[in-house]
Amino acid sequence: MSVRRNAFSMGFEPVSRVLAGRAADNGPAFTFIDYLDHPDGVGHTLTWSELDSRARAVAARLAEVSVPGERVALLCPQNLDYVTGFFGALYAGMIAVPLFAPEVSSHATRLVGALADCDPQVWLTSRTVLPAIDDLLEQQPVPRPKQILAVDTLPDADFEPVPAFADQAAYLQYTSGSTRKPAGAVISHGALAANVSQARAAFDVDKNSTCVGWLPLFHDMGLVNLVALPVGVGCRSVFTTPFAFVRKPVRWLTMLSAYPDVITAAPNFAFDHAAAGMYEKDRAELDLSNVKAIINGSEPVRAETVRDFLVVAGPLGFRASAHRPSYGLAEATVFVSTTPPGTAPKVVAFDRTRLGPGERAVLVDEHADRATRLVSVGRSVGQDVRIVVDGRETQDGVVGEIWVHGPNVADGYWRQPERSAETFDGRLTGGKPDAGWLRTGDLGVIHAGELYVTGRLKDLVIVDGTNHYPQDIETTVQQAHPAIRRDRVAVFGIERDGREGPVVVAEHSSHVTLEDDLAGEIGRRVRAAVSQRHDLRLLDFVLVPPGAVSRTSSGKIARSATRRRYLDGDLR
Repeated sequence: MSVRRNAFSMGFEPVSRVLAGRAADNGPAFTFIDYLDHPDGVGHTLTWSELDSRARAVAARLAEVSVPGERVALLCPQNLDYVTGFFGALYAGMIAVPLFAPEVSSHATRLVGALADCDPQVWLTSRTVLPAIDDLLEQQPVPRPKQILAVDTLPDADFEPVPAFADQAAYLQYTSGSTRKPAGAVISHGALAANVSQARAAFDVDKNSTCVGWLPLFHDMGLVNLVALPVGVGCRSVFTTPFAFVRKPVRWLTMLSAYPDVITAAPNFAFDHAAAGMYEKDRAELDLSNVKAIINGSEPVRAETVRDFLVVAGPLGFRASAHRPSYGLAEATVFVSTTPPGTAPKVVAFDRTRLGPGERAVLVDEHADRATRLVSVGRSVGQDVRIVVDGRETQDGVVGEIWVHGPNVADGYWRQPERSAETFDGRLTGGKPDAGWLRTGDLGVIHAGELYVTGRLKDLVIVDGTNHYPQDIETTVQQAHPAIRRDRVAVFGIERDGREGPVVVAEHSSHVTLEDDLAGEIGRRVRAAVSQRHDLRLLDFVLVPPGAVSRTSSGKIARSATRRRYLDGDLR
């Protein structure tokens, strides 16, 4: 595998060493806002000095029960214990495995799979979670750790952080994929430092900024934006839990209003959720003029979402140029590309029937029948991006797989050499470098110098030789009837009687009392809309209750998992 180096890997300083260098700083570093027992939120803050001290205490105890290079699973709730535990593992020279407390039942399979895959010697958690840890060990087939430590019970201790090197593994970032066994991307200290530097440059983050959010800290985007980036830059981080946001989305906007020079990140659905969850009384209390950048990533960015969020947030001081559609993935630590600073999001209409691999993308009027509106995710920062078909770079305007090469790319998957070679050692014929490319599995096109992501290669539905992107059909379905929940639709292909065709699984709204007549009407409307707009005949349409469509940890529709459940008969 080739060495991935450029200016962002020079002058390497691990994030853990940067934190240790802030040991004398008594300014606020991390603030957790707790909404669980306090509807208005109560903040709990660690200074840089306190965080360093607590991380040393964790590292000292880890050094007593394990050795550098071993895995340490983070099973803390999303609070300051999580941050402390993560840096404690890095201080001890061990490999952190960011997971989550076993209280999130919807992700239990993911947790069990990751623990079985990496077999960590030590589990870090919090005192309040210990009963749930005991239940996990009793009820699930997970390897028993050598030691379970509650980070909020450990006494202060003096400890000198173990030196970290660029090619040394810092943590395992487990992806939220559902088609194969869990895969932990091995993120080195060098890759993490490089991606922090890339994000810092892309979004103009400095010590006066505030990183704000609610994303899961076990997810790549949450871990980098809310934990690693603030330490690398020396700015404050203010965060809450995903549950606090989902239950009352205006809390996120309130946090954006309360701090200076805000940098935040969220998947596309969060913008719709926040806009829909805002009441008139909230508007008088919100001022979004301090938002420097909202990174929109982790799933396809929708033009309608960009437009609708600006309609709601613009009158509150939010600038269109602060909305930063971006592209990234766990295998690249997280960040790959974003739109140029100071520019509003750019939307281009393409002929959706001409976006298959190897095809030249065709621009059309946005109101044309075959139009699909794609949002630019800009240009890469500190890394190379190529569009590739059959191992060769395509010309601009031709659709292909997105390949990435840079110092932020992971070293592979934990103890999965064949899968690592397949994903991380793409060979580019006639290109430089010719090896060591990350094959993302995402399709995209370069138009006017900017990247447009068209969809996942594995999710393409191919009928009679024609490629159909599931997200296009999903949009048609959710617009076909008001009883269908927005962004709760999964489309996938199956083979039946020797012919492949699409299946739609859609959630109905929670306020709908479903009767046979209404279900029949919804089905007829959906089939007619898909036939008219996509010239497709559905092999099946399944209407399911709220929460039945599988989603990944980052909120994306898990089409493969939903397909598997459909084929197993679990959705009927």
